[in-house]
Amino acid sequence: MGSPTLSAAPAQAGATAIEIRDANLWYAGKQALHAVSLDIPRNQVTSFIGPSGCGKSTLLRCLNRMNDLIDNVRITGQFIVEGRDLYAPDTDVIDVRRRLGMVFQKSNPLAKSIYENVVYGLRVAGIRHRGTLDGACERALRGAALWDEVSDRLHTSGLSLSGGQQQRLCIARALAIEPEIVLMDEPCAALDPIATQKIEDLLQQLKSQYTIVMVTHNLQQAARVSDQTAFFWLGQLIEFSNAADMFTNPKNKRTEDYVTGRFG
Repeated sequence: MGSPTLSAAPAQAGATAIEIRDANLWYAGKQALHAVSLDIPRNQVTSFIGPSGCGKSTLLRCLNRMNDLIDNVRITGQFIVEGRDLYAPDTDVIDVRRRLGMVFQKSNPLAKSIYENVVYGLRVAGIRHRGTLDGACERALRGAALWDEVSDRLHTSGLSLSGGQQQRLCIARALAIEPEIVLMDEPCAALDPIATQKIEDLLQQLKSQYTIVMVTHNLQQAARVSDQTAFFWLGQLIEFSNAADMFTNPKNKRTEDYVTGRFG
């Protein structure tokens, strides 16, 4: 019998998609996460905020097992997605990374056509049927709000697109493999304000279909797009609440100092 996948029966929007329980992480003996526990709701945008080095990207990478690729990392605690333990011995790591798509800070299109960039993950999974690939390409580009801009030049290089378009192309590539959850690590950090607004508008559309977890250093962005916000400091989760509450009425003094610009 094969390794279990992360598939689970769909639940109501707003229910918990990701459960993190007592998560700790060490890089070569130096602890980077300290007993982090939180429930991330389905079909919402959850942002991780905090100063550089506070553990927010480290925690995000735990969710699709990317920290496995780093030497001398030790992780304890539980990471449950749709009822499945991401770190159970018989969990299929490739399936984890398919179910939890990742978009990085710097757009990283392949030196291939727009079409081949989008369907790359499907080809890696062994899908060759042209009709299936064509349909997935169009759906993903529409999902990334890019179809109308590139539908007449799918066979030109993805590297020919503008920076903002390249980032949306990377989002389309993540969507093409039909993930349950989309992880984003500072997806707008390298973009101009117009491209950033397009990505932010896109997030509001995508959350009806996907659970989105985003790391951002931009507090204004977190306030604009987040439903829930988690504030981290020195590897600890300090506060996790409705975004509007966190930015207008934080409960913790350190949170207040950070969101009002006293440090960070």
